[in-house]
Amino acid sequence: MALQAGIVGLPNVGKSTLFNAVSNSAKAQASNYRFCTIDPNVGLVDVPDPRLNKLAELVVPNRIVPTQIEIVDIAGLVRGASKGEGLGNKFLGNIREVDAIIHVIRCFEDENILREEGAINPVSDKEIIDTELQLKDLESVEKKIQKTEKQIKLDPKYKTELEVLVKCKEHLEKGKSIRELDLDKEEKVAIADLFLLTDKPVLYVANVDEASMHTGNKYSDTLKEAVKNEKAEVIIMNNNIEAQIAEMENPEDRQLFMEEYKMTEPALDRLIHSAYKLLNLYTYFTAGVQEVRAWTIHEGWKAPQAAGVIHTDFEKGFIKAEVISYDDFVQYGSEAACREVGKLRIEGKEYVVKDGDVMHFRFNV
Repeated sequence: MALQAGIVGLPNVGKSTLFNAVSNSAKAQASNYRFCTIDPNVGLVDVPDPRLNKLAELVVPNRIVPTQIEIVDIAGLVRGASKGEGLGNKFLGNIREVDAIIHVIRCFEDENILREEGAINPVSDKEIIDTELQLKDLESVEKKIQKTEKQIKLDPKYKTELEVLVKCKEHLEKGKSIRELDLDKEEKVAIADLFLLTDKPVLYVANVDEASMHTGNKYSDTLKEAVKNEKAEVIIMNNNIEAQIAEMENPEDRQLFMEEYKMTEPALDRLIHSAYKLLNLYTYFTAGVQEVRAWTIHEGWKAPQAAGVIHTDFEKGFIKAEVISYDDFVQYGSEAACREVGKLRIEGKEYVVKDGDVMHFRFNV
């Protein structure tokens, strides 16, 4: 399941530094000039999950495989991107392809790092990005309105669709994002084909100075106040320190480094978990001698859909699922013990998978 979160922000706010820290497989060039990341870099990020390690302790498999999210580092945006300024069209096209947005905002002062927008102002920086995305969405909505108005003349059923589009247009013209409009499922059908940029869920990263990494500062406080009505989380972190932690291969060195900075865990772990939650994702596990593995599904998926993540044949030929809750597996210590005490359940096609389920699928193709 190639779910993607795109890292966005103005130039020189710490996007590529963050990408370097979170990515397992790709390293972006973090440089002090305007477009150091021209094409989006994509990295696979392990989702930290202590439950996976606990299962591995009990099963003792040949390998452990965590689930992952794709993180995309997208070129820095500039004012006027919606009209093609800088790498605007390319940037906006790349955002359109991701499932969620990680918006990095500069909340630190450093005269050695260029800033084209003048004094540090996180709210203004956020609004520049918002405005460019809203303008691009407005353009998309207006084009569809023109098309739908012609369709209504041939078929009145398009009237409802037009009403939704007009509602979106009026909302965008007020400088508001579509995700704040709270459209219901039926209304969302009218704009589904537009893949609107401002309809994507957002997570904010306040990139602060070292002294503020635990407490935040006046800039991150201002940002939190500005987004309080968006129901969006703000993660406070120092991207440079997180990048240094990520580069350390020796766990003991990493632990000593974190202790020096009074950290109980990397802020990146919080960021990855928050991105996972933002996308409404669940994890289920398969646990056997060959491997203990975490699999990503959407909240609300039924057993056959979950099976299909492993292989499409599992979904096509789905018969039943053997299910043990994570807590039961840990309490009794093995699949055999859970079976013995009646904690292994046989579930059918309508079973809605729960986060943490340990599953084995029966199928026939």
